Amino acid sequence: MKLPKFKNEPFTDFSKPENRKKMEKALAKVESELGREYEIVIGGERIKTDEKFYSYNPSKKDQVVGVLQKGNAELAKKAIEVANDAFKEWGMTKPEYRVKIMLKAAQLLRKRKFEFAAWQVFEVGKNWAEADADVAEAIDYLEYYSRWALHYAKGAPVVKYPGEKNEMVYIPLGAGAVIPPWNFPLAILLGMTVGALVTGNTVVLKPSSDSPVIGAKFYELMKEAGLPDGVLNFITGPGSTVGDTLVAHPKTRFVAFTGSKEVGIHIYELASKVQPGQIWLKRVIAEMGGKDAIIVDDEADLDSAVKGVVVSAFGYQGQKCSACSRAIVVESVYDKFIEKLVEETEKLEIGPAKENYPVGPVINAGAQQKILSYIEIGKSEGKLLTGGEAVRQDEGYYIKPTIFADVDPKARIAQEEIFGPVLAVIKARDFDHAIEIANDTEYGLTGSVYTRNRKKIEKAKKLFHVGNLYINRKCTGAIVGVHPFGGFNMSGTDSKAGGPDYLLLFLQGKAISEKVK
Repeated sequence: MKLPKFKNEPFTDFSKPENRKKMEKALAKVESELGREYEIVIGGERIKTDEKFYSYNPSKKDQVVGVLQKGNAELAKKAIEVANDAFKEWGMTKPEYRVKIMLKAAQLLRKRKFEFAAWQVFEVGKNWAEADADVAEAIDYLEYYSRWALHYAKGAPVVKYPGEKNEMVYIPLGAGAVIPPWNFPLAILLGMTVGALVTGNTVVLKPSSDSPVIGAKFYELMKEAGLPDGVLNFITGPGSTVGDTLVAHPKTRFVAFTGSKEVGIHIYELASKVQPGQIWLKRVIAEMGGKDAIIVDDEADLDSAVKGVVVSAFGYQGQKCSACSRAIVVESVYDKFIEKLVEETEKLEIGPAKENYPVGPVINAGAQQKILSYIEIGKSEGKLLTGGEAVRQDEGYYIKPTIFADVDPKARIAQEEIFGPVLAVIKARDFDHAIEIANDTEYGLTGSVYTRNRKKIEKAKKLFHVGNLYINRKCTGAIVGVHPFGGFNMSGTDSKAGGPDYLLLFLQGKAISEKVK
């Protein structure tokens, strides 16, 4: 099976009237479908529970996006058992068969790009460009991982040895749990799930309770693409019961998780405990957040740096693990940078995602309250330059983009992940001091450096300890195949999603030797 060379899915240009009309039509279609009920699906069986929960639009907090089933431990156990049974057949299928299904899913998703983007506008408050980029990334994962699955199906080269025929092949792990976040409700959910499926594993998917409808839409997409029953099972419900049951079950072979550090650590610990009847050590793939920094050198293009910081800090309301939450600025340009930064930030307008404002809502009431509590802490740890308050509170969960200056590198708002539109600006004596500050957190996901000095760039490449380092550009917006994504330290297991190594996390090597003489 030979496929054309991989190409990234292009982003939609919404300045074109025809694209705006398509998006408006998709928004109207999705809005007409809000409030529908979605079932748990295990082995093709559709299940309703007595207890329900609701997904709400964070831009319009009383608007129900969907009604979901509140799954329990028994259903989670059933899902893993069914996935294990399905693995016996799915794990033996030819890679070409699996790839055809993934490519069919990519084709379907491409046709419904605006519709899937519109669901994100309503369920998680992404503006049009952010939602479109999420769908484009999801299409990329389907295409990119399909090609790498065919590559690994060829096995690995081994050294020739007299009298023997030797080979090394890659085989799937088994049945696993995929536990994705709400902030990239299609891209990350799909990327982790497809990485497992295309390599021959089966999956129990438990989406975030803040974005379960998009998870249900993805399940339906994969079914339409031809995925057999039981290969992908869909269950909604609380992480404390459904999620923990999936992670702890002795027949769970792997767990793929993206989310907070606290939940990631809990999953890592729970998965490490060998349960009665368990015959393997579970593999955990975890991406867990960051406290990402952009260094602005005294030899930087300040206008470019300001734009990069603003987009990285406040794009999607700072709700990205890659978001810039620390700007570390060399003191000789500190005041000038801050002046430009505040001016650029205050241009940002706030409003509903459906109306495509640059800044929309944060995900829910709990997130809003947490962010506001950090803003109160920040008022005692730095100088509030702009923002610092909730707005449009009768509509949704909106917070003004907030900047604190003169923040100590050890302050809480400079060390703890806030996951909202809050930026701490820190003064550095020089470039070396800036790198020292940047590295001084427990995280190590993304980082960026703005400087024209080649020697400083080379120094940063060696010393700035992050999984994804960017030079003279923003620290968000990793593209599949271009920027393999994953971080160091408490940012996770450095999975490098969207990179050539990622599928190996769902495979195990088997060496086979046959005596021929």
